[in-house]
Amino acid sequence: MKHFITILTLPLIFCCGSAESQDEKNSNSVNKIFPQPQLPANAVLAPEFTLATTSGDLVKMSDLKGKVVLLNFWGKWCGPCRVEIPDFIRLYDKYHESGLEIVGITLPRGARSEDPKQIQRFMDNWQMNYTVLTDIKEHDAQRVTQLYGQALGRSIVGIPTTLIIDRNGYIVKRYVGPRTEKIFYNDIKPYL
Repeated sequence: MKHFITILTLPLIFCCGSAESQDEKNSNSVNKIFPQPQLPANAVLAPEFTLATTSGDLVKMSDLKGKVVLLNFWGKWCGPCRVEIPDFIRLYDKYHESGLEIVGITLPRGARSEDPKQIQRFMDNWQMNYTVLTDIKEHDAQRVTQLYGQALGRSIVGIPTTLIIDRNGYIVKRYVGPRTEKIFYNDIKPYL
């Protein structure tokens, strides 16, 4: 009888174990911790936001957890911002498969939000292959810019401003002004 009970419980143990593994596989990456280099002393958690693509799809910062993100505050009217676009395109082509996401947050030149159709035309002309976000309602992108400035303890007043965000959602590096593909790659390489 003792052997019979042991034989019956073995399949239960293995069944439960495989069900747990399946749950782990299906778990959302939002709660998962990814192995990354040690955080710099000035690292801060990237604030949550929701903005829209030019086609109206909503993107949240938390959707990007598990990816290495270059978050670029830019404007299509900004000359130095345009200088970086070819470098971002090359970086995206080379390292997207390794977990790199490039996200541009489009800031308007004046008080009015940018028209998503005009942003899309600009993206098409420049052959931009990475995610570009804009307002859902008026001034959303500007509010996100202020929110990130508050989190960093220094306002974002110049563009382009680009942040490296690690796979766990921490801002680990900040650039003000344009940088080259080589500089960005050297700084994102440990996180890929």
